[in-house]
Amino acid sequence: MSRREAIKTTALATAAAAVGNVKPASAQPAPPAAPPAGPYTLPPLPYAYDALEPHIEAQTVTIHHDKHHATYVANLNKAVADHPALGKKSVDELIRDLASVPEAIRTAVRNHGGGVANHNFYWLSLKKSEGAAPKGELLKAIEKKFNSFASFQEQWTKTATTLFGSGWAWLTVDAGKELRIEATSNQDSPLTAGRTPLLTIDVWEHAYYLKYQNRRADHIAAFYHLINWDTVAERYLKAIA
Repeated sequence: MSRREAIKTTALATAAAAVGNVKPASAQPAPPAAPPAGPYTLPPLPYAYDALEPHIEAQTVTIHHDKHHATYVANLNKAVADHPALGKKSVDELIRDLASVPEAIRTAVRNHGGGVANHNFYWLSLKKSEGAAPKGELLKAIEKKFNSFASFQEQWTKTATTLFGSGWAWLTVDAGKELRIEATSNQDSPLTAGRTPLLTIDVWEHAYYLKYQNRRADHIAAFYHLINWDTVAERYLKAIA
């Protein structure tokens, strides 16, 4: 090997070693994301991440709340950034009166504001109840409307199961103070139609896929062990007052 070849070989080896000690950009730890600026914030969960196990496991709750829900909050803040008057309204007020939202951002507010409102409502609807049933005036109203609690469950399950694509199933009160079971697609809310939500189940796949994969029916069956009927009853009495 000539002197020139030896120098070239040494230089290449040194360069290779240097490159080997540098992590690719994709492997570098990402800087922490800045909290979204704006009038709307992510409410903390009212319980620990593992409080709904085994029916919804901690990993799903963590990702669902800290990632999906948080993204809706961030995107709603972006949507209303140039409209400070809108930011003074609660998210429920925005969703109830989408017609008052400027057309240029109405779809964004409908989607992301709906995502915030629906998730805010959803987390408060849950606790580990292990199949408890409603009581009092709410139970009477359910039995009057659906003939029995079992019949309510059948209709609720059917509505949540047959909803095509992503969305939510709801128990609501309409303007005539009658109970209804209905479904909304994507992040639409019964608030927009003038009805009062009492209970909801999220049937977007991110709400259940880690545990149940494509078995939405299993997720719905497990949900009956997580309904906070005390909160639902309070909402009902307030809605009909």
